[in-house]
Amino acid sequence: MQTTFPQLLLDHAQRRPAAPAMREKEYGIWQTTSWSNMARLVEALACGLHQAGLQRGEHMVVIGANRPRLYATMLAAQSLGAIPIPLYQDAVGGECVFPINNAEVRFCVVEDQEQVDKMLEIREQCPQLSHIYYDDPRGLRNYDQPGLGGMEALIAAGQAHAKAHPQLFGEQVAACRPDDVAAMFFTSGTTGNPKGVVHTHHTLINRADVGARFDKLTPADEVLAYMPPAWIGQNIFSYAQWLVAGYVVNCPESGATVTIDLKEVGPTYYFAPPRVFEGLLTSVMIRMEDAGALKRGMFHYFMDVARRVGPIRMDGKSIGLVDAIKYKLGDWLVYGPLRNNLGMSRVRVAYTAGEAIGPDLFSFYRSIGINLKQLYGSTETAVFVCLQPDHEARADTVGVPCEGVEIKLSDSGEILVKSPGLLKGYYKNPTATAEVLTADGWYHTSDAGFIDASGHLKIIDRVKDVGRILGGDHDGAMFAPKYVENKLKFFSYIKEAVALGDKRDRVCVMLNIDFEAVGNWAERRNLSYAGYTDLAQKPEVYELIRDCVEKVNADLSRDELLAGSQISRFLVLHKELDADDGELTRTNKVRRGFISERYAALVDALYSGRTEQYIETQVKFEDGRSGSVNATLKLGDAKTFAPVKAAA
Repeated sequence: MQTTFPQLLLDHAQRRPAAPAMREKEYGIWQTTSWSNMARLVEALACGLHQAGLQRGEHMVVIGANRPRLYATMLAAQSLGAIPIPLYQDAVGGECVFPINNAEVRFCVVEDQEQVDKMLEIREQCPQLSHIYYDDPRGLRNYDQPGLGGMEALIAAGQAHAKAHPQLFGEQVAACRPDDVAAMFFTSGTTGNPKGVVHTHHTLINRADVGARFDKLTPADEVLAYMPPAWIGQNIFSYAQWLVAGYVVNCPESGATVTIDLKEVGPTYYFAPPRVFEGLLTSVMIRMEDAGALKRGMFHYFMDVARRVGPIRMDGKSIGLVDAIKYKLGDWLVYGPLRNNLGMSRVRVAYTAGEAIGPDLFSFYRSIGINLKQLYGSTETAVFVCLQPDHEARADTVGVPCEGVEIKLSDSGEILVKSPGLLKGYYKNPTATAEVLTADGWYHTSDAGFIDASGHLKIIDRVKDVGRILGGDHDGAMFAPKYVENKLKFFSYIKEAVALGDKRDRVCVMLNIDFEAVGNWAERRNLSYAGYTDLAQKPEVYELIRDCVEKVNADLSRDELLAGSQISRFLVLHKELDADDGELTRTNKVRRGFISERYAALVDALYSGRTEQYIETQVKFEDGRSGSVNATLKLGDAKTFAPVKAAA
């Protein structure tokens, strides 16, 4: 598909002018923007930005939640040949300094007062930042800063400029080429400064088109856009595929209303990382535990039926007449109402990616009739590398290579990818580009894995993170920390895990409990607690978590390669790991090296055999203040198991 994003917009506006393009919930009411209105808005914004001095090839930062006018702003920039850079709306000001200066950004479009304050705060560090436009004017009436203005004024100026120069917009769009740079996405920067991933119109549109055809997406589909637009996954699902397939993108009123909005919209195409699916299921199970005995009994009976035959049914196989009748009855009494309660009654295709999903969690959604599948990709590959076909969805693989993708494994087991969706390069970083892109076009994913007998790709861990146990009973055994962490996080009581063990004689882990799930568990047992820190250190909670750890060890003992990765000791941290404290990336990936250094006293205590350790940690609160959290943490031992020998 050789075209550009603005040309796709104009094509929809010409062919289906009155069809809905986007909806936004405002004050509890859904407001619809048609394709023709979207095109007119983009033209006005493009002409306004052109008049303000935005140049072809220049970068423009966009910060905010999913809002039609912010998406229109990105299209307006692309119409002029400029390059939008979406940044995370929950990033603190200091995190925006490097991307803005690295890309020499003069123009910034933000959602509201919070983001304006952030830009004004860092302006001294970014002296070239001359234009700041905002969408939502609330709280900004008395702001008087040079170059600061509302989007309404920008649109009005653009409309006047378009009237005086009616050919300008069309000429600018016509000058755009598929191989022009379309957008730049900054990586999460788990080590050092983030890198700007450069993508062209062709790379993004090609992958969006392949994904859309794979899942037969049409203009009749509906999407709820609620993840950060700065994350390429959200950008592909609610921007690139929106313009390719022409479906409707719905923008929630706020993060707090997403669950309600999900039920109102009833999307047909849905994407969420595993933690969102985990959170939805946890809330369901908590409510079910509080239900009456009859309702609870019916739920558990029909869920047993669903677990036994649901996944088989989803794979298109026969389940027999008796089971078919039982499943139909269960669908009427339990599964249908449950899908409706989750907001997934109309979901035709649901995807999860980013982290491994627990087999029980994966099976649960498929068993109640939700077509949940996994995909594999990254910012550098424009997301779509592998997808699971409808009747081949499995929890332990990430699918088969997409159209146009080649995969091979290096001698070290690293996955190498060749695809039309590969990045053009890292911005101003030829050294980093050369490290990941070979001269003959292969991209180094940094993931370790293999292709199984059915042609599906399996991921083990990051290549750099795969280590070895040195000393002890498992000297020389492979250690895959992410694999261990994911197995722990499959339990609803465990929210985050950090596994340690490379070049050590055994594996130890630091854990975060899921406050909601463990809190509900404690309340049902009349166990009082004063907050997260207090609950995390309860002896009863340690026994609950020890049971989870030992179940993981029993599972690992059956894996010949990873039996040496069983967990010897563990502790529950006194605070939740937080991106604002540098412990997680903005996409909620654990920064294992940073955490090991920050909690060095706890690591030493785990490996020296101590039973408790005092710790005091500096934290940042949501309002920007700093403080500290301290506690004396318990350290627990876990039972390990002899490796299970495979049958001859």
